[in-house]
Amino acid sequence: MGQFDLVIGVLLIGLFFNTYLYGLVTYQFIVYHNTKFNDRPWIKAVVGSLFVLDTIHSAVAIYAGWEACVTNYNNPASLAFVSWTIPFTAVATSLAAFITQLFLGHRVLALTKSKPLVGFILLLSSLGLIFGIYSGIYSGILHELAKFGPLDPFVTCWLVFQTSADILITVVLSWVLSRSRTGFRRTDTIINRIIRGAVQTGLFVSLFAMGDMFSFLLHRDTNLYAMFAYPMGRIYTNTLLDTLNARTAFKAQGHTHEVESDTFRMANQTTTMAGHTVHSIQVQKDVATDLAEASVHGDRKYPVSEV
Repeated sequence: MGQFDLVIGVLLIGLFFNTYLYGLVTYQFIVYHNTKFNDRPWIKAVVGSLFVLDTIHSAVAIYAGWEACVTNYNNPASLAFVSWTIPFTAVATSLAAFITQLFLGHRVLALTKSKPLVGFILLLSSLGLIFGIYSGIYSGILHELAKFGPLDPFVTCWLVFQTSADILITVVLSWVLSRSRTGFRRTDTIINRIIRGAVQTGLFVSLFAMGDMFSFLLHRDTNLYAMFAYPMGRIYTNTLLDTLNARTAFKAQGHTHEVESDTFRMANQTTTMAGHTVHSIQVQKDVATDLAEASVHGDRKYPVSEV
């Protein structure tokens, strides 16, 4: 193994992977922009803010590679210090996580109607944001890697709270949505895509967050943590956009073109019919049909199971 493999090499791997994911973000953003979804302004604001944040962060990541490989090419002593790009990465990643978790928290509220549960998710997410921003600023103040010891508990709290929010959102969405399958292929397709997006967010981001935390705590004399830290924000944005763009594939499956006014809002409902309990799913949406059909707006209820 070369002298700089775990310093420059792993940094470049993280930057290459981040650039690849940013390409996917750009593609998905173009798909979202060109598809005329009837989304609320705040959803469009979430998508736009994440894309701008990802663009700026990816540009900073490229600069970090230039700084390490070109500007300090003949200056190995610079590796004992962190530049402003590392604190910026911590802050940008925390913001991307917080915005995405707020969006998914809104989905949890729409599905469960449980304000205490969503409040707990918001608490975990807010703590992750606070500790993430603090860790980034504090690392810039310390500047020298040898002095990073006091930073350990704050980085640990940041990534643990952030990961806990992701896992909780994933478990809740997967459980509620899996119970909401209707037996209708088109509706179940959207539900499966939403479940997949939730699992992607929780699984991949959690793996990267844990990789970032343990490599920072155990291998601080390397840049191994940067290999996980730089792409993390792009994973959040990719999974969120994939969930929103799933509606494009759904529209292409049939003759009816459905444009949802929200993120596919659903609520479990229980009714009693002839002495039997019937669980149903209520799907609220705007439906724009072909030219030969009329436009319909309203609520549709599909039976799920009968006990």
